[in-house]
Amino acid sequence: MVDHLANTEINSQRIAAVENCFGASGQPLAVPGRVLLGEGILTKECRKKPKPRIFFLFNDILVYGSIVINKRKYNSQHIIPLEDVTLETLPDTLQMKNRWMIKTSKKSFVVSAASLTERKEWISHLEECIRHLLTKMGRQPSTEHAAPWIPDKATDICMRCTQTKFSTLTRRHHCRKCGFVVCGDCSRQRFLMPRLSPKPLRVCNLCYRQLQAEKKKEAEADLRQPEQFHAAMPGYEPSSGDDSDKSDDDKVDHWPADTEFYTSEVSWSSFHS
Repeated sequence: MVDHLANTEINSQRIAAVENCFGASGQPLAVPGRVLLGEGILTKECRKKPKPRIFFLFNDILVYGSIVINKRKYNSQHIIPLEDVTLETLPDTLQMKNRWMIKTSKKSFVVSAASLTERKEWISHLEECIRHLLTKMGRQPSTEHAAPWIPDKATDICMRCTQTKFSTLTRRHHCRKCGFVVCGDCSRQRFLMPRLSPKPLRVCNLCYRQLQAEKKKEAEADLRQPEQFHAAMPGYEPSSGDDSDKSDDDKVDHWPADTEFYTSEVSWSSFHS
C-alpha cells in the first residue's frame, strides 16, 4: 500500500488537507516517501477526563490533536515517531471498551475505539507500519517506555501514603516515573530523566529512592570499568543500570488493578488504500 500511494497526487492532497486543518500551529507533514495510511477519532484518556482526539497514521509517524471543528480545524498537534512506539492491548472496563495503550519513551497513554473491529484495524495497521519501519532502520523494538499517568479522578487520596485527602487546597501531583497520583509531601523530590526532559522532573519518594539507587549502581560500574579494561577482559560491557524496578515497600503494595478509569465515546476511523 505504501509503495502504491507514495508520490501520488491523492496522497499529496490528503497530507496537505491535514496540514491545512492544523494551520500555522502545526508542523509541516509533507516529506518525500511519507504516506498517509489512515485517520480517525479515538477517545484518549487525559488527566481530567477522556476526550475525543483526531489521529492520523502515516507510514513513519503517528499524529494526533484536539478537535475544534471536525475535518476542518484541529490544534495541539503531537507527532510520535513510529519506531519509538509499542502497543499493549488492555481489557475492557465497565465504562470503557476496546482499549489499548500507546507506549513511547517520552509519553504513554490509553485510547479506546468505538468497536472491537475498529481497535483490531488500528492495531493491525500500526503494528505493520512499526514492523516495516524497524526492519528498514535495522532496529529492535523499543524497551523503555514512560509510565502512563493515572487519571485524577481515579483516587481521592494519595496513592503513596494513602493518608492525604485531595481537596481544593490540597493539589494532586503526578510522579513522572510511575504515573501515580500523589500529594505534595510524597513528591517533593526532583530527578533528571534525560529521555523525558532536559530538566529535573517531579517524582514520588519511592521512585526517587529507586532512581538514586540505580544512579549509584551506574556510578560504581563506571568506576570499575577502567580496572576491568586494563585486565583485558574481552567483550565486557558495563552495567547500564537498567535493572528491573524493585517492589514497592510503601504502605500500598498493589493499587487495585480493577479500578475503572475510563469512559467510552463515539468515534470513527478510515484507512486509505
